[in-house]
Amino acid sequence: MISHEERQKIFQRGKPKTLWEGEPMLGSSYGEEEIAAAVAAMRDSMDVSRGFGGQPIREFETAFAAYIGTKHAVAVNSAGPGLDMAMRFLKLEPGDEVIVPALNFVAAPMAVIGAGGQVVWGEINPRTLELDPNDVEKRITKRTRAIFPVHMNGLAAPMDDFLELAKRYPHEKHGPLAVIGDVARACGGEYKGAKLGKTGLMSVFSFHTMKNMVTLGEGGMVVTDNDDAAAFCRSTRFYGGDLEVWGSSYVMNKVQAAVGLVQLNKLDGFIASRRRIAHRRDELLEGVPELQLPYEPPDCLHTYYLYTCLVPESWAGEKRDKLMKTMDEEFGVRLLVANPPVYTYRKFLRDHTPGQSLPLSESIGKRLFCVPTHPGMSNEDNEYIAAALIECLYGLK
Repeated sequence: MISHEERQKIFQRGKPKTLWEGEPMLGSSYGEEEIAAAVAAMRDSMDVSRGFGGQPIREFETAFAAYIGTKHAVAVNSAGPGLDMAMRFLKLEPGDEVIVPALNFVAAPMAVIGAGGQVVWGEINPRTLELDPNDVEKRITKRTRAIFPVHMNGLAAPMDDFLELAKRYPHEKHGPLAVIGDVARACGGEYKGAKLGKTGLMSVFSFHTMKNMVTLGEGGMVVTDNDDAAAFCRSTRFYGGDLEVWGSSYVMNKVQAAVGLVQLNKLDGFIASRRRIAHRRDELLEGVPELQLPYEPPDCLHTYYLYTCLVPESWAGEKRDKLMKTMDEEFGVRLLVANPPVYTYRKFLRDHTPGQSLPLSESIGKRLFCVPTHPGMSNEDNEYIAAALIECLYGLK
């Protein structure tokens, strides 16, 4: 932990020039390579026989599938449509249930509802903040069709445990439950020595402006080893013509794909930088009694998309919020709550799941906060943020 004297020396350097937020608006770094790739793709698109579709998209898909280790990768214009397609592939019928962690962003449960399914909220493991397999097992019924874990804030969910449950509790009509992963916040992470996205029926990635790699602000990818799932997604992303099913326009353009190829080549470097920042911060904050720091299980490689901490139970809610306010107003560092149970702040989702309440997730949601991290953050800025956090925590005692 940084001593009082060390903190004062750090503060004498002044505040960081960058306004660091818990989830920076640009999650990766862009350079001249991305600009050159985008310009080249745009110039090529000026040929009336080519336009903005074509080869770079297929090349990006091939490269991404090879990176993850899957047979197929299907590029889309956002992770949201990818999640929608994954749920629609299941052909959910009224009453079919999908178990989703409540500590979540809105995208996953919205995809379930959009495909006609019933969301069943699942509790999380309070150490990892991932969907808890033991809780999932208690919530499986004869109507359960899928388990929908989210690799929360950059850390892998325990996918093998969900696959084992899927086999142990098959649906009477459809067989083993589908396990579909939301990897929006964890691109580049690993689980048991493999890249996230390899395990499960399908996995969906985001290349949104805040994410670990970015394709001009929006974009996504669906990966799978299942030929039928891949064919369905390729057809659905452009009006369903190939399979004569419902579809819309979810295509990625080739300028995004060209930039995506550059970002993919940099991704492991981005993750290494995030991990360096996070591990150094662990050292700077070690021993602060009011903080529970992020946890990385031995079989996972955490991307630290978000650096998620917990305050003590006695600090839940108002005192946590005061900590965040002080960090912003006095030190110019903005913390983030990502995420409380999604049904607590979205009436639409609360109305869809009447009677469902998760005490543990609600309690954790009042204790968690995320500290800014980014592959481009300097060591000095990281030290300042850690020193400011300690100063605020001690000031609130």
